[in-house]
Amino acid sequence: MTEYVPPSVWTWDKASGGKFANINRPIAGSTHEKDLPVGKHPFQLYSLATPNGVKVTVMLEELLEAGHTGAEYDAWLIRINEGDQFGSGFVAVNPNSKIPALMDCSGPTPFRVFESGAILLHLAEKFGVFIPKDGAKRAECLSWLFWQMGSAPYLGGGFGHFYAYAPTKMEYPINRFAMEVKRQLDVLDRRLADNRYLVGDDYTIADMAVWAWYGALAMGLQYEAGEFLQVQTYTNVQRWTQEIAKRPAVQRGRMVNRVMGKPESQLHERHDASDFQTKVQSVVNPAVNAGAKP
Repeated sequence: MTEYVPPSVWTWDKASGGKFANINRPIAGSTHEKDLPVGKHPFQLYSLATPNGVKVTVMLEELLEAGHTGAEYDAWLIRINEGDQFGSGFVAVNPNSKIPALMDCSGPTPFRVFESGAILLHLAEKFGVFIPKDGAKRAECLSWLFWQMGSAPYLGGGFGHFYAYAPTKMEYPINRFAMEVKRQLDVLDRRLADNRYLVGDDYTIADMAVWAWYGALAMGLQYEAGEFLQVQTYTNVQRWTQEIAKRPAVQRGRMVNRVMGKPESQLHERHDASDFQTKVQSVVNPAVNAGAKP
């Protein structure tokens, strides 16, 4: 392989290659005019069921499961592989053009919240749940939340990109990021050895955020890399992952805005709690989905 010699000044003169080359560019802002749809509920979510998107739909479903009816939401699908995140309406909600993005319409003046960690924290503080009130426990919760925000780019943009999406397999970056991901799994495994959840016995937004990334990895759902990373050896992570995966709100949250996997796992948009039941019926009886009488 010919060694790459960086130029004195980098210029964008060709596509970078890989799965997402068609949406990568070195400038911000919108590429086209497109308004975002707005539903009837207090929260308007614009997202896709990537790990970052799953964090927020799980949180919203957990809030509803806990009886917080004020957390009702419309979830609109943003197809990032088609460039929906560069529409003018989406950029107005998130100038960084990344999902998820949320509009809080619960008060007289709607306002935006972007970045998944910020959305989780905003919702937890707004409803007073899934974040400890005790100062020390709150600090522990926020520490693990921001641990995920800082660590996951090594898993996704680092390991995931070079292992699953890069146009060619390269030993150095795969080894570099595999080592870091395994170190992160070990960090989690050690924490969970003596704690049911990341903040002791309290299930919090930290668990939701970390589970969306590392729980999916532990279940072998991320990058088809379970065997390569030997995820089964992290037994405490496995125990924690499986417990959270059984929560009804988590199971619903994983479905919302999903466009990959088995048809029964996908709910492209969510506008009412009954949408989940309608989805189940359409899978059992395809005629329902086609609009025909069963």
